[in-house]
Order: sequence, then C-alpha cells, then structure tokens
Amino acid sequence: MTALVNTVIIGAGQAGLALSYHLTRQGRGHAVLEQAAASGEAWRNHRWDSFVLNTPNWQSGLPGMPLRADDPDGFTSRDDYVRYLEDYARRFHLPVRHSQRVISVAPGARSGDSLLITARGETIGARNVVIATGRYQKPKIPAFSAEFPARIHQLHSVAYSNPRDLPAGAVLVVGSGQSGAQIAEELYEAGRKVYLCVSRAGRALRRYRGKDGNWWADRLGRYDRTVEGLASPKEKFASKPHVSGTRGGRTLNLHQFARDGVVLLGRLQAVRDGVLVLAADLHQNLAATDRFAAEFAQAVDAYVEQTEMTAPEEILPALRDGFRQPEIPALELGAAGITSVIWATGYEFDFSLVKLPIFDADGWPIQRRGVTGHHGLYFLGLPWLHNAKSGLIHGVGEDAAYIADQIAAAERTRASALEARLSRPVCAESLKGMLDRRIADQGKFGANKKSDGSADL
Repeated sequence: MTALVNTVIIGAGQAGLALSYHLTRQGRGHAVLEQAAASGEAWRNHRWDSFVLNTPNWQSGLPGMPLRADDPDGFTSRDDYVRYLEDYARRFHLPVRHSQRVISVAPGARSGDSLLITARGETIGARNVVIATGRYQKPKIPAFSAEFPARIHQLHSVAYSNPRDLPAGAVLVVGSGQSGAQIAEELYEAGRKVYLCVSRAGRALRRYRGKDGNWWADRLGRYDRTVEGLASPKEKFASKPHVSGTRGGRTLNLHQFARDGVVLLGRLQAVRDGVLVLAADLHQNLAATDRFAAEFAQAVDAYVEQTEMTAPEEILPALRDGFRQPEIPALELGAAGITSVIWATGYEFDFSLVKLPIFDADGWPIQRRGVTGHHGLYFLGLPWLHNAKSGLIHGVGEDAAYIADQIAAAERTRASALEARLSRPVCAESLKGMLDRRIADQGKFGANKKSDGSADL
C-alpha cells in the first residue's frame, strides 16, 4: 500500500531542516527523509576532526534559531555545529525520519503526485518533493590515481580525519581550495613534510580593515549576485577560495606555507612509474591567488571611500616566498619520501534518483530559484540556486522560505480551482462525486497532520 503525504523533503542537512521549519510554521503536513542515522551527516562524518566552520556564527544559523548569539563573530567547531543541528530539529519538532534512503523519485499514477521508493521498499506518494541533498554526492578523484604505486596510501579529503591516521612520511595534498589548504596547514603544523599541488583557488581575507572578510562581502552586495549574472554556467562549480575559521579565524597564505617549508607544486597531470608529472603553472596559479585577495581589498577600500565609513587603514602583507620556489616538472615519489596522497579535488553531483526529464546536458537541474518545470518538484541548498549565498548556510533560509511560499501558493491555486468547479451548475450526482473525491484527498494529504504540522506516513 502506498503511504501519502503532502510534501516530502529529501535530506536533513541545513537546507532540509530550514524548509521543514517554514512548513511546520505554516502548519503543512510533511516529512523529512534522511538516509543517515542522524541529521547533519555531511558535518558529522564528512569533515576532519579539527574542522571549524569558515563562516562566522552570524552567518551560520538557521531560521528562528541564531547560532551562538553571544558570540556572533566567533567560529563554531564541527562537533558543536552537529549538536546545533540536532537541537534545532528537536526545538521545532521537525518530522525527520532517519535511515530512510530514497531510491527514486518518479511520476506517480495520479496527476501531480510523485513516488518515492525507500530502501526498505516503502512507497510514498507526495504532491510535493524537495531535493535537499546538496551537490556533494561523489568524491572526485582523477582516473590516473590508479597509476600510483600500491604502497602509496590514497584518500579523498572527505575521508581525512587527522595527521595521526596517516602512515609515517611526507604527504602530497592535491588541490588548494578550502579543504586542501586547511588540511595542508594542519599537516605541516603537526610536523609532516607537505607537498601541495596549487590550483587557481583564490585567497579570501579573513579580516581586513577591522572587519571579517564575509562582513565586507555582505556590505559589497556580493552574496546578492544572482545566477543570471554569471559569465558562464560553469562558474557555479568554481572552487571556493581558501580561508580558515580555526583559532578564531585566519587568512591562509600559500606564500607563508612556502616560508614554513611546504613545497608548492603546479597542477598534477599524471603519474608515471612512481614519478609525478606536473604542469608548469605554479607561479601563474599563485599570481591568480594573490590577485583575488588584492582585488577584494581594493573593492573594500573603494567602498570605505565612497561611503565615508570610518575604518582603520591596512596594507596587506606582500609575501613572495612561493615565487621563489622553482617550477618542478617532475617529482619522484620515493625520493620525496611521499607515502600518502590526499585528494582535495572536490566532488561530482549525482541526482540520478530523480527519474524525470528536468536536467541539462551536464545533469544539473533546470530550475528557477529551486522551482522545476515538473509541478511539485523542487531543489534546495545548491550553489547559485538563486544567488551567491544559495549554497551557503547564510542563504539557505531565504530560499527555503521562498519554496515554502511556492508550495503554499500551489495549494491555494488548487483550492481555487476546486472552488471554481464547485460553483458551476452541476447535477447532484456529479457534485456528490466531486465532494467525495475532495474529502478523500484531504484524508490522504492533510487530515493526518499532527499538531506540529508533521505527517504520519
């Protein structure tokens, strides 16, 4: 037998919980299905032990419950944030069902319904389905990783926990985005010899002229830039600039890494007979990283001048250590003492559970602020879903409120259409049939709501 519920949210991370909060406030029956045994799985098990959020607390809370309001400019650890998400779900009595892995979302037999098939074989019919699983489904590791000698320990950054868990010896970190730069720093501060393949990811300023860099970005309107303004759709997937929230929040500078003994390398192209084949782009990539920071500082300076704001003067440190390191075309793993490789190379998205033709050639959902062309199907929590903050905790609440309003508007439209049909002259037998169907629908999709707005499935 098919269970029925008005709205199903797939995923109990920050996006799914934020939407559940809004639907609960509206009194709309819904359920949140989470494949893991607890909410916030990405934070709980897919971050290393010492991980700290890169966004300050004022940017990291969900609707209705600020994160550590007593310390808005502080940064929260992984474990504390997991507890925050658990407390959030409990406080608002959100109807989360754990260990419920969704296999597929497909058109239902009834017009306007979608079918969800869970791992235990249960089928759920819903008027609305919201995919809130994020975009980080599959760790991305290049195929040539298979060419590394078997003695080399390889793992993706998602599986990294701490330096103690790695074999003794030097470590090659591939990628200098947020994860790669932070992990490389932790490793060399723990006494490991580190080789870092540098990408073109920018350097974000943690603080500048007396304020957090994210505070300035907010003032400059950078989070409000919409997806329509991107030069290319591929920009949605650009690597995030490196920055850190550890020890009160710090700027990460690859030139400082070089000064501290990290060997900076160009992009890794291949591995042949135990030798790394490297692109001659190290200095080019470092220049791009420096330019990112310099252009941001210039934008802040211009804003301060234009608004006549009072802010202390600051000159960025002009470190050049990375440029003093040579471009190395090849590096022998054995001679370098490298025993481990950490792939900080990002993720691939996978929305194959959705069995509907709503994707572009890249497999990315075609939508407008989360609303797809298939009635009742939505996406939430993706980067550039609507604007620059859509994929951040900071912006997910706004997009969640919008989707909750879209669901409410669709319900009003459905009710108005029914009222219009009932207002037409009809025979008594036809009227009785329509009323019977309406009563049945209410029983299936709304009458089973609890007082907190959740649904019994």
